[in-house]
Amino acid sequence: MPNITHILTELITNIFEKNGNKPLNYKQVAAKLNVVDPESKKSILSILKNDTRDGIFIENGKGKYQLKETKTFLTGIIDLSNDGSAYLVPDDSLEKDIYIAPRKLRRALNGDHVKIYVYASKKGKRKEGEVVEILRRAKFEFTGIVKVSQHYAFFIPDDRKMLHDIFIPLEDLNGAKNGVKAVAKIVDWPEEAKNPVGVIKSVLGKEGENDTEMNAILAEYGFPLNFPAEVEHEANSISDTISQEEIKKRRDFRDTLTFTIDPFDAKDFDDAISFKKLENGNYEIGVHIADVSHYVQPESSLDKEAFERGTSVYLVDRVIPMLPERLSNNLCSLRPLEDKLSFSAVFEINDEAQILNEWYGKTVINSNRRFTYEEAQEIIENESGEYAEEIITLNKLAYILRDKRFKQGAINFESAEVKFKLDENGKPIGVYVKERKDAHKLIEDFMLLANRKVAEFISKKGKGKHRLTFVYRAHDSPNMETLNTFSQFASRFGYKISTKSDRDISRSLNKLMADVEGKKEQNVLTQLAIRSMAKAIYTTKSSSHYGLAFDFYTHFTSPIRRYPDVLVHRLLEHYLHHGDNANVEHYEKMALHASQMEKKAADAERASIKYKQAEYLQENVGQTYKGIVSGVTEWGMYVEIEENKCEGMIRLRDITDDFYTLDEKNYCIIGQRKKKVYQLGDEVEIKVKRVDLSKRQIDFTLVSD
Repeated sequence: MPNITHILTELITNIFEKNGNKPLNYKQVAAKLNVVDPESKKSILSILKNDTRDGIFIENGKGKYQLKETKTFLTGIIDLSNDGSAYLVPDDSLEKDIYIAPRKLRRALNGDHVKIYVYASKKGKRKEGEVVEILRRAKFEFTGIVKVSQHYAFFIPDDRKMLHDIFIPLEDLNGAKNGVKAVAKIVDWPEEAKNPVGVIKSVLGKEGENDTEMNAILAEYGFPLNFPAEVEHEANSISDTISQEEIKKRRDFRDTLTFTIDPFDAKDFDDAISFKKLENGNYEIGVHIADVSHYVQPESSLDKEAFERGTSVYLVDRVIPMLPERLSNNLCSLRPLEDKLSFSAVFEINDEAQILNEWYGKTVINSNRRFTYEEAQEIIENESGEYAEEIITLNKLAYILRDKRFKQGAINFESAEVKFKLDENGKPIGVYVKERKDAHKLIEDFMLLANRKVAEFISKKGKGKHRLTFVYRAHDSPNMETLNTFSQFASRFGYKISTKSDRDISRSLNKLMADVEGKKEQNVLTQLAIRSMAKAIYTTKSSSHYGLAFDFYTHFTSPIRRYPDVLVHRLLEHYLHHGDNANVEHYEKMALHASQMEKKAADAERASIKYKQAEYLQENVGQTYKGIVSGVTEWGMYVEIEENKCEGMIRLRDITDDFYTLDEKNYCIIGQRKKKVYQLGDEVEIKVKRVDLSKRQIDFTLVSD
């Protein structure tokens, strides 16, 4: 809540803005505010004097004041730095970020939506701000360590951007003992208190144990550890019998050859492919997707929970599903030799992979066989095995579809995906790089086809003023300034990026991706290239997908693990039955939430990888490795170890042969005396210096040249 001084300050500012910023003395301001008591008048004068010192007002003649600038208040999101200072990222995208000194944060925390005062700094070179009101907290719950003493307890958050410990009254420990990892919730922050007051919501376990740390990551990013009882009850009460009445409403594919291809440890099978050779020599290929929207009805407890989660979360050692196991691994999973309800995109395709006919609708299928990627790959490579002819044909068609996509300007980002070998306690005992082979790409190409064609189908159904509300997957073209910087950097390795046109950009990026495959700089250059691209989002605005070179694109193929796909299924069914246009504001809000949850899930996944990397290297402190510089900051440089892809930091203070500073534009650090340069992509020899598991930090030192 804002205090009385902040409220009065805002009222005074409003008076000046409403009166065209005419010079006023404190009595005139008081009169316009209908303030008559001497004490309040004194407060007004005090605020005018103090805020003149802070650069908000200027004194114009004796005792008369004016606003230095009329746009005094801004709203936006707090972005906290490690040193406690912050910037406001304004809601108005035309405004620049505003610096906020630590003492001016007034209890605002990282990510909070706030209102600030804006004023010129004493030096006059930049605008600064002071938080006057917290409009919305980004989060109330934090993970961390409980510290209990005789009369009170404190909670030390894991989040490095949460700079305040949380005071916990002993009666609110809820069984938490000293030193355990837990989840605390802020419930109050009294005006006079330095620290917020909280309660312990749940105990996660002993610090350093695998389950404790993985659950802490989920809690940190706001993903619940369990489903509410009413959601589980609703899921368990759904019948697993498919009625004849339901089957009659659907196109029956049970006698058509159908199979799934998934990872060996998959439990939920979102998608299946059916294959039939037609009498005219063409192929009928069906992309069959679990019909989640049949079971998850709008406004049900299941639906509300799935919407809140937005997505399944994939940590190193576990999946936190969007839907309860009863649906994700059972009712909706397209398991072999079971009748299953699906929503399908069915295509007639010729030998040149041209789409001659398409059909969309509800179906019933019965998968003949469940393949792992490894089994399907073996069939492709050996050209023999069960359903070999069909799989080889699908692979040939996938190759043509892929080739067309790249010719049209799609970008082929192939970064090395690192996987951990874990023992029975979840401890990493090895690291390997996962290979993507033809079997993976085959499935991906037919999923891309279904997603693209569904989006095109809807876009053609309603044009201009009659455009139908739909949820698209949009990806903007890259920021040219960022891309040019990347292009200059890539040129140091001998790679040329042409930025003359979108087609030139995609061609040269694809050549780069092909040329770097398997080389030591692959990950660094791929990650930098991805960072130079815009982020893909969910939206009702039917913009194109730059990275895939599709004019229209959506997510139709994974409704078990992505909520936007459930929305796509509902809207597609609605329009197939000639329903009215859906409310665009309603779906845009849901699309925005889905994009936010997708980012949180990706951050949680990255945090779990960081933890496992730290845990793996904890056993190797003192070990030397060859690495490649993967990032530079003002306080150090990141290095990725070549053999296991684990990443840590060499702090600048630990490089003792010179004083190094950051050259941000050229992605490097430079020694001030000897001018030695370390830049992204440089190969260095490092030693593992220290590992902090709780912070998921790895520190390296340079081994002298």
